[in-house]
Amino acid sequence: MARFIVFEGGEASGKSTQSARLAARIGALHTREPGGTAIGGALRSLLLDARTANLDDRAEALLMAADRAQHVAEVVRPALAAGRHVVSDRYIGSSLAYQGYGRGLAVTELRRLSAWAADSLWPDLVVLLEVPLAVAMSRLGATPDRMEAAGGEFHDRVARGYRALAATESDRWVVVDGTASAGEVAAAVWRAAIDRLPDLADSAAAADAEAELR
Repeated sequence: MARFIVFEGGEASGKSTQSARLAARIGALHTREPGGTAIGGALRSLLLDARTANLDDRAEALLMAADRAQHVAEVVRPALAAGRHVVSDRYIGSSLAYQGYGRGLAVTELRRLSAWAADSLWPDLVVLLEVPLAVAMSRLGATPDRMEAAGGEFHDRVARGYRALAATESDRWVVVDGTASAGEVAAAVWRAAIDRLPDLADSAAAADAEAELR
């Protein structure tokens, strides 16, 4: 059974690294939001460009939803239908945390919008990587993008939003400490993943066998 796994978390929490590592381990398609398609790439540039000024919060949410609709239709659903696991760096949880808790838009409305954009496709597992704000900020580069530069209070609201989402959807979300080394975090992610989705162990074994034949 093809699984859809999503990594969530604040800026510089290690999502890109850890989602790529898990995808490689189970032979999954690795993708991201925003920007998992050509259209999404254009939207990502607009959304994250520090020069994008005066973007209304609702407009931001709608652009994120547009990226998600294209991503699901073009990338995620076709891969799942073909029997391939998909691991995504960000998904619906990001809209709820960033545009909902962070920007102050109604989370219930954003959930409805995201569900519509994604054609009601929800992940089998959401891995939330938690990193203290001070640690995350220290990991950022010298030229932060538009989201990274939103300010400490904004990112604190996002972090609290993620914790609330994980608490209310504990059947789907798992929380992993992202402050350790990349290898230690990957090991913790793997333990959490196979605890929730034991069949992933078979996928990892198959991926290892295929790699040995190359």
